[in-house]
Amino acid sequence: MTKPDTAKTPHAPQSLAGTTLDPADWNTTRAQGHRMLDDMFDFLENLRERPTWQPMTKSVRDHFKEPLPQLAQSLESVYEEFTKFILPYSSGNVHPGFMGWVQGGGTSTGMLAEMLAAGLNANLGGRDHAPIAVENQITQWMRQLFGFPAEASGLFVTGASMANLIAVLVARTEILGKITRKTGAGAEGAKLRAYASVAAHSCVTRAMDIAGLGSDALRLIPIDSSHCMDMSALQAAITADKKAGLEPFLVVGTAGTVDVGAIDDLKSIGALCRKEGTWFHVDGAFGALAAFSPELAPRLTGIEGADSIALDFHKWGQVPYDAGFVLVRDGVKHREAFATPAAYLRRETRGLAAGEFWPCDYGPDLSRGFRALKTWFTLKTYGTEHLGRMITGTCTLAQYLEKKILAEPKLELMAPVQLNIVCFRYRCDDSDKVNTEIVADIQESGIAAPSTTTINGKRAIRAALFNHRTQTCEVDALFDAVLSFGKKRDKT
Repeated sequence: MTKPDTAKTPHAPQSLAGTTLDPADWNTTRAQGHRMLDDMFDFLENLRERPTWQPMTKSVRDHFKEPLPQLAQSLESVYEEFTKFILPYSSGNVHPGFMGWVQGGGTSTGMLAEMLAAGLNANLGGRDHAPIAVENQITQWMRQLFGFPAEASGLFVTGASMANLIAVLVARTEILGKITRKTGAGAEGAKLRAYASVAAHSCVTRAMDIAGLGSDALRLIPIDSSHCMDMSALQAAITADKKAGLEPFLVVGTAGTVDVGAIDDLKSIGALCRKEGTWFHVDGAFGALAAFSPELAPRLTGIEGADSIALDFHKWGQVPYDAGFVLVRDGVKHREAFATPAAYLRRETRGLAAGEFWPCDYGPDLSRGFRALKTWFTLKTYGTEHLGRMITGTCTLAQYLEKKILAEPKLELMAPVQLNIVCFRYRCDDSDKVNTEIVADIQESGIAAPSTTTINGKRAIRAALFNHRTQTCEVDALFDAVLSFGKKRDKT
């Protein structure tokens, strides 16, 4: 008998015990998981008993200087670290007193959906599985919401910064052709010009930079007394650039400016873009979801004519971070800007590698998390009617604060309140410095977390009322704190 050639016969490993990352005792893990879930429910339920924000102590900061762990620790001990060093020192945007930046408060529903998404560990780059269908369904819903055609495409991204970049890249490819993806923008790209108001978000400027067109190629158009883009100035800029041999290719209208919440005249911008043959994009990071509110939706008239829209479900939509979205009217143009064939991404007619829509063809990411699930849960659990009432309610709170400010001689309203952002300041000498200090004082007190901005060259206190948990009691607390800390800082 011929003996087997042991030199060519692979040996099975002695044991693979200890190589899996699944728990040795599922019951212990289950019990710990239930405790963690209950603790987070308690945290959300009792937010008002906590400070809005508190600074980290030196010992907490030092804790995060520990070296890379090599040995295993129990889930319980790691969770204890979380409750001691992380949970108390978060940014506070879940708290009803958080008013500083344009951030939603999240929900318990979204938190649970995020847990389910993590359990599935789905990669939404492509292939034929239900999570892709969920993302497609939300695209279908957004088409319905904004009056876009059936061929419009949609994509979840990290946030409106990425959504705006995608829109710039699609518009660039549309004007220069797909060859640009190989050869670069070149001399023709150097002639391109885009337009947005001076109140547009800085990510639009960054998008021009990242797209290789240069931030100088973005013309910043003056605003009118309502902080909206000046249409006559926009027309003049486009006309002047054409006369100089340049090529206008993109106009960005803003639905909800980051400073004061103004909405540009989207209908007029759309008409001008059609006349001039330019791409019409709307940065609706938060304001686009005003479409959920019957009272506010008319302010978005004209958005249905956009070539693309950027928005964030994690702002007014209250979906936990992150959940940005871009909607493009022409799905073919969207795909042409990103699709890249590769052998390992071969599409089949059957099996897991089938499926008509692969999201990796519509953006820069191949590895993509299941952001759509927490958005799907949010939209289905609350419905657009409830979400619309919540959105309207935040604007009602802003109007309430506006009236209090106008009735107080020591305070000055810095801009008209158009949606849910209120900009004001404490009247005194050296007011820029004093108002900056007031905001820091309030943040460190834990009472609330407003922020600062600059309106017409003057420092302002900014209250962005986005959290669905915020009520009049939090607005009153902010108002009283501004007066109290202002009195202490005012040396006049």
